[in-house]
Amino acid sequence: MDTMLEARLQTQQRNTQNSQETSLWSSGFGMKLEAVTPFLGKYRPFVGRCCQTCTPKSWESLFHRSIMDLGFCNVVLVKEENTRFRGWLVRRLCYFLWSLEQRIPPCQDAPQKIMESTRLQNVISGRVPGGAGEGQVPGLVKKEVQRILGHIQAPIHPFLLRLFSWALLRFLNCVFLNVQLHKGQMKMVHKASQAQGLPLVLLSTHKSLLDGILLPFVLLSQGLGVLRVVWDSRTCSPTLRALLKKLGGLFLPPEANLTLDSPEGVLARAVVHAAMEQLLVSRQPLLIFLEEHPGAQGPRLSALGQTWLGLVVQAVQVGVIPDAMLVPVAITYDLVPDAPCDVYHALAPLGLWTGALAVLRSLRGWGHSPRVCVRVHLAQPFSLQEYTINARSCWGSRQTLEQLLQPIVLGQCTIVPDTEKEQEWTPATGPLLAFKEEDQLLVRRLSRHVLNASVTSSAVMSTAIMATLLLFKHQKGVFLSQLLGEFSWLTEETLLRGFDVGFSGQLRCLVQHTLSLLRAHVALLRVHQGDLLVVPRPGPGLTHLARLSAELLPAFLSEAVGACAVRGLLAGRVPPEGPWELQGIELLSQNELYRQILLLLHLLPQDLLLLQTPGSRPACDTGRQRLSAKLLWKPSGDFTDSDSDNFEEAEGRYFRLSQQSRCPDFFLFLCRLLSPLLKAFVQAATFLHRGQLPDTESGYTEQLLQFLQATAQEEGSFECADRNLAISAIWTFRDLGVLQQMPSPAGPMLYLSPTFTSRENQEKLEQFIWQFICS
Repeated sequence: MDTMLEARLQTQQRNTQNSQETSLWSSGFGMKLEAVTPFLGKYRPFVGRCCQTCTPKSWESLFHRSIMDLGFCNVVLVKEENTRFRGWLVRRLCYFLWSLEQRIPPCQDAPQKIMESTRLQNVISGRVPGGAGEGQVPGLVKKEVQRILGHIQAPIHPFLLRLFSWALLRFLNCVFLNVQLHKGQMKMVHKASQAQGLPLVLLSTHKSLLDGILLPFVLLSQGLGVLRVVWDSRTCSPTLRALLKKLGGLFLPPEANLTLDSPEGVLARAVVHAAMEQLLVSRQPLLIFLEEHPGAQGPRLSALGQTWLGLVVQAVQVGVIPDAMLVPVAITYDLVPDAPCDVYHALAPLGLWTGALAVLRSLRGWGHSPRVCVRVHLAQPFSLQEYTINARSCWGSRQTLEQLLQPIVLGQCTIVPDTEKEQEWTPATGPLLAFKEEDQLLVRRLSRHVLNASVTSSAVMSTAIMATLLLFKHQKGVFLSQLLGEFSWLTEETLLRGFDVGFSGQLRCLVQHTLSLLRAHVALLRVHQGDLLVVPRPGPGLTHLARLSAELLPAFLSEAVGACAVRGLLAGRVPPEGPWELQGIELLSQNELYRQILLLLHLLPQDLLLLQTPGSRPACDTGRQRLSAKLLWKPSGDFTDSDSDNFEEAEGRYFRLSQQSRCPDFFLFLCRLLSPLLKAFVQAATFLHRGQLPDTESGYTEQLLQFLQATAQEEGSFECADRNLAISAIWTFRDLGVLQQMPSPAGPMLYLSPTFTSRENQEKLEQFIWQFICS
């Protein structure tokens, strides 16, 4: 009885607290604040220009300054004016009439032309060694080709596409507040498509399974035509695959991943090549996702995306088409739309019923929760041929992470090589393995180059800025009046670094909308004088805030690396708890700073850095200077040099740490941006003598994740308790030579390297990583 009374009392207390919080959320914060618009007009940068170093001709020819002033449009806002008709009935049927007026070109799938492909005919006739046609009846081989081709694509169904566009338009208006697209960016793509007469290949980031439906809808509504979208077969059921193929979907047949000497694999890859060549010749726009599907655990770059991009590269190299225009694309959400928890499981692909239930769940929540905003970004198109020629001319030598860092970690060497790190976490699939090694490297570099362009052209959403402030500056809480000023400050700092933001308007309304989106992870407490205290909820809520804050990291990544490098230098001179005055007195030489930056860049995963790596151009548009010729974090204003006026005199150039007037702790803020990843690495090093090895990679990942979660409960570092951080730590330690992967009957097994079985070397690894962390 006592237990029941206690449970009832706790339930009443929780209900009272929830009702109080609900009243705070719905009361408009109960504050009267002056409305201001600090982020509008001329201060908003135009992002998305292509790389001037790698593709100078494209940079000049496919851009005009007049497009910067065209502004934004909401692509899901369809009114009577968007149709050819007028009247009260049109206003009620405008969505349906709009879908009927969309221009859908006639079906250009040509199975007969694909069958007549020279590559495919050589395989069918048995002229290719190991081909499926050797010793078989040609008629049977042709039937197999038709079966494989049916798995790849299907003729587009115009009526079904119009019906789907109408339903999707209604759904998007219910779920999203707006879907914004810059009209100038769209004009760049149209100009490239019309002037060059070349196929468009759109290469996109991947934030949600909805991307594959939303992006084709947006571009169809803007007159670009029907996109052929590359989908992952693992995420779709057979019924959903059949529907998506009629809407323009493309799928890689499973036989294409068979070994190089398999007749079935040779035939499947020949059919894929022929289908891609016919698609490019017919100039149908193609959409490829360069990132793994949402929820995937492992490398950031998609193996499937690299495979399809490799097919495009090879089609240009063999002369099927003279060139192709590549368009980096990105899509950003205030909050990524929720999906069923089993959507991303390899054994539970998304089916029609599951998708329908997700749609109904979203519609049921409409009106009860604030709608999110979406931004679609189209960067400047550039020539694949031009990039290929210029990229091959600047390749240098590469070394493994074990060669670069292990001697320094163990104290056996002090010289840090300024060489590019060889770190490829994305496995090459069957079609890509058939390429030459040089072409495989070209595809990997191109993927990273385009993904970097997509990320830098992405707008930073308000939720990313709010999550960063709450996680790295105010984990213990902040008054709303102070938060308003800091939100404005961080927005301005983001804009000053050439990154756009995905919002505008009155400051109070922006902050209220953002906090309402984060209400599951943030608590509001009313305090004296009518102010409110904003407090992040402890526990998994901090992990979610850390994922959101990662969207802001690219804007400050170079400066964060520089700040952590400075922290590494000060770690040996000033105690961590020492006063700021002592840190500001210390003089830091350029050589020492550059060495620390190299160490940290080698340690950080390539998937995070993308193009900012030593031994190559740290950012393409900085020209051909190496990283040593330019300190990337210097423009932040946090560092002042002394005793040297000649930049070339590296030996005599010194720096002293200073403070920003508007944000005295800006240096600490920059250091903390990388702290979730670096702390996860430290905890992984601590776990080396506790983990049970040998074990499979997935098994050891579970062990490490449980340790990260237990540590988070003790220390409150929930931002580190993330499965992807655990995987990143394990793979980095494997590249560093801390862990070794050996084959076994049960599959690849992880072992602790003999070098790091001693506790002394494990502690050296911990100390090496700890130097870059600011507690």
